[in-house]
Amino acid sequence: MELPNGLRVIFHQDLSTPLATVNILVGVGARDENPDHTGFAHLFEHLMFGGTPLIPEYDAFAQSIGAENNAFTSNDFTNYYITVPSQNLESALYLEADRMREIELSERSLDVQRKVVIEEFKQRYLNQPYGDAWLELRPLAYFNHPYRWATIGKEIEHIEKSKLSDVKHFFETFYVPQNSILSISGNFQMDQVKTWIDRYFSFQKPGQQNPKAYAQDHPNRSGKRKDLEQEVPQNAFYWAFPIVGRNHPDYYATDLISDVLGRGKSSRLKENWLKNNPLFSQINAYVTGDEDPGLMVIQGNLLPETTWEEAEKAIWSDLHLLCNELISDYNLEKIKNQYQTSQAFSNIDSSSIALNLAYFEWLGDAKRIHQEDEKYMNVSPTEIQRLAKEIFNASSLSSIYYHPKS
Repeated sequence: MELPNGLRVIFHQDLSTPLATVNILVGVGARDENPDHTGFAHLFEHLMFGGTPLIPEYDAFAQSIGAENNAFTSNDFTNYYITVPSQNLESALYLEADRMREIELSERSLDVQRKVVIEEFKQRYLNQPYGDAWLELRPLAYFNHPYRWATIGKEIEHIEKSKLSDVKHFFETFYVPQNSILSISGNFQMDQVKTWIDRYFSFQKPGQQNPKAYAQDHPNRSGKRKDLEQEVPQNAFYWAFPIVGRNHPDYYATDLISDVLGRGKSSRLKENWLKNNPLFSQINAYVTGDEDPGLMVIQGNLLPETTWEEAEKAIWSDLHLLCNELISDYNLEKIKNQYQTSQAFSNIDSSSIALNLAYFEWLGDAKRIHQEDEKYMNVSPTEIQRLAKEIFNASSLSSIYYHPKS
């Protein structure tokens, strides 16, 4: 369903649950920010809970209808959800439509949330060991694309210097129906909920859809290395290899490669270097899953007796094995089964289903929620090997190395 103002609406009816979730995905993330004013998408996530002229206290209203709600910001989009007893679904729709229409933006509200975000920046990114990893790694891995800064922003000064006029412009530009997706999952009557949506959302001005035009990096860009001497407990590293974006056909095999390497206790890196021949206190591999070309990340903390030479040699041995030998059908099937289990749990409640529906619609088509399994299941050992050879190129590796201060 699409309203005349461009708001896309997706429904998933489940009469067996007593709950209903309203999810709103807004197509604005860190990549949409001005490079000189970063951190705005995340700052705005906080501002959206500040109240409106009609509902001054969002949280108080949400609590009065028995709601559980939250939000998160990524480099690609910002997502809000609220789950309520199904009999309070109309109130939840009213609450969300109200703040999407006219959030209270004042010097006072900006100052309050600015301080909250600055404190989060300090606590999560600057004042804990390895907290600045993504602040350091992204500028090495990306030269042109706005993925080169984290969602929290490049630096605290960008948040400190944020102006009310800039924040208002950000809201008017991105928080519009043309750039948003509303999904509803749970117990509701279809005709009734459509009436409510028309009542509360249809009168909003459409605005402009985000064009999603971003400067791209060359796929074979050369990586960089940075060594950091900090107050950290042990040597640690973050490696990042360029990979395809979320909509690319090779994404599914790429994601499974990260699972082969680092998912679960029996994954290769953990089996070999945590259990059989311990060199690390922890080691992981994962993909960022960004819409535009992203990263395959391998990160680990070295045991005190492990040298850098031993650590690097161990990791490259597993990467070369993926490049030079086909993974067995049995091991690939095991990884696929793990994926299916996690997917089953990711669609187990109304809030997860509502988020996933909005996410796939944002990627291009909500129906993909039913098609992903097949694409993962069709990945072959030869695809794994082909992509491993393309990804694990030392010349394209971007890395940071943490060294404890003497």
